[in-house]
Amino acid sequence: MTPERVAGWATGIGIGFAVFIVTWIVLNRLTSLWMTVPEGPIVALATAVLAGIWVGVARGKTLSRSAALTSE
Repeated sequence: MTPERVAGWATGIGIGFAVFIVTWIVLNRLTSLWMTVPEGPIVALATAVLAGIWVGVARGKTLSRSAALTSE
């Protein structure tokens, strides 16, 4: 794996982590208005984890592929 591809994956994971943090903060606030204490944070955290993983993998693939194409 070339350094450009590693950088693409690292950037994608960083973007996914940022999405995780923002999603968790916003959804935790919103779900705390509608649900009780145990359910609200669990729903917010589960959704944030799934969103962060999905965005991290999608961006990592895209950036890794574009880095591989530009380095050739």
